[in-house]
Amino acid sequence: MRKVFALEELDCAHGAAKMEEAIGKLEGVSYVRVAFLTQKLTLEADDAVFEKVLAKAKKIIKKIEPDCRVVDRD
Repeated sequence: MRKVFALEELDCAHGAAKMEEAIGKLEGVSYVRVAFLTQKLTLEADDAVFEKVLAKAKKIIKKIEPDCRVVDRD
């Protein structure tokens, strides 16, 4: 499953790169892109573990940039 999420209050490109690197290391992630300019998170993971991966990704994002929020675009 691949989903795109909006990122609110993403403040710097360096933080986005750190998020992308950390999320990419999570088990089950097959693709991740954190785009600073468009303020988007694109995440692809196996359907069976997608929600768990997303929850871990949100924790990583909060740890790197506490004010940043992940917004489901659906």
